[in-house]
Amino acid sequence: MTAGSGFDSATRISAGYALSAEEIAGSGRIAEEDVAQYALRLGDDALVLAQNMIWWVSRAPELEEDIALGNIALDLLGHARVLLTYAGSAWGRSEDDLAYFREEEEFRCLHLVQFPGHDFAETIARQLIFAEYAFELHSRLRGSSDETLAAIATKTAKELDYHADHAEQWTLRLGIGTEEANRRLQAALDYFWPYLDELFEDDELIDRLDGVVPRPSELREPVLERITATIEEAGLRVPDVRQAATGGRRGEHREALGPLLAEMQVLARKHPGATW
Repeated sequence: MTAGSGFDSATRISAGYALSAEEIAGSGRIAEEDVAQYALRLGDDALVLAQNMIWWVSRAPELEEDIALGNIALDLLGHARVLLTYAGSAWGRSEDDLAYFREEEEFRCLHLVQFPGHDFAETIARQLIFAEYAFELHSRLRGSSDETLAAIATKTAKELDYHADHAEQWTLRLGIGTEEANRRLQAALDYFWPYLDELFEDDELIDRLDGVVPRPSELREPVLERITATIEEAGLRVPDVRQAATGGRRGEHREALGPLLAEMQVLARKHPGATW
């Protein structure tokens, strides 16, 4: 069944179909405040990581990987669009308003997604952690009592499954490849591992949404089981490092986020309302 099948957007949401940002905007559904805040978190994760991933276009180690990383970035951008559109419905703001006209402290993204990751091993290590986490989260969101979140997750979970598989395959390829590849990937895992705890942190918003969205703390065991299995199969060791302070969900960010947002937002802010 496609968007042109005669069903309106509200009916497609109720039926559990995957939706575009335009369909969500046209459905007339307005997110409740807490649900909007939650969707904003996930949308910010996807938006910021997409911006970092798109850096690899024309820079990847081989042409096929150039295309693969570009497609992953586009998937994430699509996730950001639907989630920010739904979040913005609570406040009368569009996806562009939320992407381009918020200040750094108004973003609610995880620290993990904020770092540039301009080393290929770092990109793969970060993707292994984030994609496994996001796949588990969005898979469970398909059962959300909020019909729009469930409809969004119908599509995002399928794409995140591919992202996780891509990261697993590259982890194995690098881990059991050359000594240098193994060393650099291990260093990358050690670098990103301190930001793991934030993925599984419950807070007051999660408490208020109990039964509507998965509790992050309940994702830890299945996510770490898959990550650990891949790391060990690749001949790497699971890092044993001190966890970093959290705060991304509260608007407390790493220094890398400011420059990324400045680059992403400059055109929209210089020419507000422009279309092409």
